[in-house]
Amino acid sequence: MSALVLLIAVAAVRISSRSGLPSLLLYLGIGIAIGQDGIGDVSFSDAELTQVIGYAALVVILTEGGLGTKWKEIKPVLPAAVALSLVGVAVSVGVTAAGAHYLVGLEWRPSLIIGAVVSSTDAAAVFSVLRKVPLPARITGVLEAESGFNDAPVVILVVAFSAAGPVEHWYVLVGEIAMELAIGAAIGLAVGWLGSYGLRHVALPASGLYPIAVMAIATVAYAAGAMAHGSGFLAVYLAAMVMGNAKLPHWPATRGFAEGLGWIAQIGMFVLLGLLVTPHELGNDIVPALVIGLILTMVARPLEVVISLLPFRMPWQEQALMSWAGLRGAVPIILATIPMVTGVADSRRIFNIVFVLVVVYTLIQGPTLPWLARKLSLGDSSEAADLGIESAPLERLRGHLLSVSVPKSSRMHGVEVGELRLPKGAAVTLVVRDGTSFVPGPTTVLRRGDELLVVATDPVRDAAEARLRAVAHGGKLAGWLGTEGKTAR
Repeated sequence: MSALVLLIAVAAVRISSRSGLPSLLLYLGIGIAIGQDGIGDVSFSDAELTQVIGYAALVVILTEGGLGTKWKEIKPVLPAAVALSLVGVAVSVGVTAAGAHYLVGLEWRPSLIIGAVVSSTDAAAVFSVLRKVPLPARITGVLEAESGFNDAPVVILVVAFSAAGPVEHWYVLVGEIAMELAIGAAIGLAVGWLGSYGLRHVALPASGLYPIAVMAIATVAYAAGAMAHGSGFLAVYLAAMVMGNAKLPHWPATRGFAEGLGWIAQIGMFVLLGLLVTPHELGNDIVPALVIGLILTMVARPLEVVISLLPFRMPWQEQALMSWAGLRGAVPIILATIPMVTGVADSRRIFNIVFVLVVVYTLIQGPTLPWLARKLSLGDSSEAADLGIESAPLERLRGHLLSVSVPKSSRMHGVEVGELRLPKGAAVTLVVRDGTSFVPGPTTVLRRGDELLVVATDPVRDAAEARLRAVAHGGKLAGWLGTEGKTAR
């Protein structure tokens, strides 16, 4: 049964990529289908087990996301992402909770819990959707970093609001959040640096041990952060980000291993959440969920973006897109199990409202994000298919093999190999066209659909990839245009 569910979930990824629907909705649907109200008639109601498995899955997902986060892209937008993760969360919780109390009629405690739960953007949803949408690096960097950072303060708020006693002083809660974040950040950075240093200087007997070691180090970061009363989620994300930017041995194998574990974690987590929900109990909570979701999407999220990013003077188009791209996913649903475990009154209703809200608004926001990006002139379907570049290190030779796929929309079409002007130490050694391989010359004209094999020495590997991407955007004149192949201003 489990193997069949996994195969169906893997096949569902294809449907997701074609339809633009976030894959999480399909996985939730699988869980509901095999649940007690579906064809599988599987009865599952253990919220505590769901929470434990969900936390474990989030550690894996945050690790995979951190390993794929490039420091050079996130560094310029780090202050904006931190502001969204702290100030933005506070604004979102306040506005959403007020709407749930005054418009839906919920008591203040469940209103605050719901406001906190849905204020976390989901790392899995953001990573899976944004990497398919051609957005400026600044927007993608802010949103990905926000989704990695804001889990920490939201978890603290949900636990505080779900505790038996009331929160007496808001400044004490703020101090606790600041302390936990500082501890988690310090531990994450330290564990990531120590792990990277060890993996670069200790020769393991088999290449397959490196991916296992990386995942173990990330898990240690989470455990150490949690045991030190810090934010384990922030610790694991930062540790993974440090290792992901440290040029570790056997990096392609490590990245592929982490990506595979990330998919398994997403599938297992979403299917389990689908099993936990009871569809026939959702009827009375659909309207409240839609109202709260409307407040969150149309009022709270735009307001948090505007207030948080006010010092950074971002164009209104970018702020509008970031307001719409605050995707929710499994994280809010998992956090909604906390009041169920602690015995909060109406906890089942809180869970149902959050579940309906996440499903409905992810269904609306995910597929419409590329359309909105184009309308705001922040994304272009002609640039959607960037160069597909995979790198395999030649460690003993201190070099890299770059496998480059030229998409149909690339402006590299019609460019001669010599006109690529790759840095000294890099060269196109093979071209595969229509199933035929040949060694190109300086005057060989590249075509759409070509597969190139580029060899680059270690010092010029990044410069070679940057040059290839620039030509893909700007054509043979990329040297006289902006770095990304667009007219300099």
